Amino acid sequence: MPNPSSDVLRKARALPHAPGVYLMKDRFGKVIYVGKAKDLRKRATTYFQPSRRFALSQPKIAAMVSMVRDLDHLTVRSEAEALLLEGKLIKEYKPKYNTDFVDDKQFLLVRVDLQNQLPRFRLTRNRKNDQGRYFGPFAHAGMLRETLLEMRKRFGILLHDARPRKLSDGRFSLYDDARAEIFAGHNEVTPDEYRERVEEACQFLDGKAREWLKELQEEMALCAEEREFERAAELRDLVGALRETIAPTRKFQRHVLKASADPAEALQGLSEALGLSGLPAVIECFDVSHVSGTFAVASMVSFCDGLPDKANYRRYKIRSFVGNDDCRAMEEVVGRRYRRLGREGAAFPDLVVVDGGKGQVGFALRAFLNASIEPPPLIGLAKKEERIEFPDEREAIVLSRRDPALRLLQRLRDESHRFANQFNAEWRSRKIRESALDDFPGLGPVRKANLISHFGTFEKIRKASEKQLLAVDGIGPVLGKELRLFLSKGKLEA
Repeated sequence: MPNPSSDVLRKARALPHAPGVYLMKDRFGKVIYVGKAKDLRKRATTYFQPSRRFALSQPKIAAMVSMVRDLDHLTVRSEAEALLLEGKLIKEYKPKYNTDFVDDKQFLLVRVDLQNQLPRFRLTRNRKNDQGRYFGPFAHAGMLRETLLEMRKRFGILLHDARPRKLSDGRFSLYDDARAEIFAGHNEVTPDEYRERVEEACQFLDGKAREWLKELQEEMALCAEEREFERAAELRDLVGALRETIAPTRKFQRHVLKASADPAEALQGLSEALGLSGLPAVIECFDVSHVSGTFAVASMVSFCDGLPDKANYRRYKIRSFVGNDDCRAMEEVVGRRYRRLGREGAAFPDLVVVDGGKGQVGFALRAFLNASIEPPPLIGLAKKEERIEFPDEREAIVLSRRDPALRLLQRLRDESHRFANQFNAEWRSRKIRESALDDFPGLGPVRKANLISHFGTFEKIRKASEKQLLAVDGIGPVLGKELRLFLSKGKLEA
């Protein structure tokens, strides 16, 4: 019986000497790990060569390698693109081992035991469902310990090793030597006075987590700019962990803001801000998505009376060119959309929004002009400053971040972005599955097309019996038997 690792090693050795992303799959075709590489062949082969198996010293990596039965890859033009694509695919597939490796970092947390009369601040690596209050995780352990020591002096709080002494009048003496330990307050305090200090320290810690998150993001961007891609990838994981911890509060705030916004108020405000003649009851928004110029797609989402109208969502594959040009892609899909509406005699929306700045808006306008169509009101929403751009000589405008009109535009833009990315991911997944059939010898493009046409989906091909395979034109008894064996080995992703 062949060694599965040897099969994967042969496939790894066939990878190109080029930057890209590799996807490791188990026997069911499920992606269990996504990695990036400057040189795909060199990187991938290190996992499977017995003489170079660095993973043996790391149990989790060794366990992962033992489960790998197939290897796919996507090439890109640079290490920077590989880094971005890796993060995108990890979010899409949520591979078990990428998640485990990040979770296993065990960052430090700060726990405050609020159930005690005199709460103490201590470090821990595990969050429990108890009465304590937790801050973090914090990536820099040394910085965190120094910060706690400074907080003890600044706020007069107790750390885990403190032994306060209760006095006869009900107050507490926090430290034996107040001059050495506390500079911001008295050493002898009541429980209520001490709790005021605890609250101030908690507010400081809460802000510190966000401050360190910003520092990590800036360092990550600098590393990517200076081509230190391994370090940038590590920082990306740290940023993700920190963001996940802080996110619940932010998500709750966003939910409250959205729930409190009246669609009618948002539409009225948008009409006034843009100088429209009436309320924009129907708004259509476009976005473009691609991976380094490949798998280029676009989406159009429709909102009616300020709410998603999913029955009228549309998605497009870019047909007119191949490459990375968001403006040309925007021109193509806007033109296709409204030429069709014009042919059908259908009503145009009250407002058209494109995801992008002056360039995208200009190309969207060109699509209308080339089709000799009078455009409806048209704007672009530029991400960086949330700036509203116009296709004419009007100056761009920036609304308050709390303005219901801007929040409506953001929801439109975010929904079109989600819909475009979803289509892009589906297309890439389908292509990856199609490439699995290419690995079966003797199955040319005609027979492959016959299989797809006969069964409709790759899942049905994978589950087909030998008898069902023989019903396909061009599949004889020998080929059918070999194909059934190939499919049963999990070479084709479900």
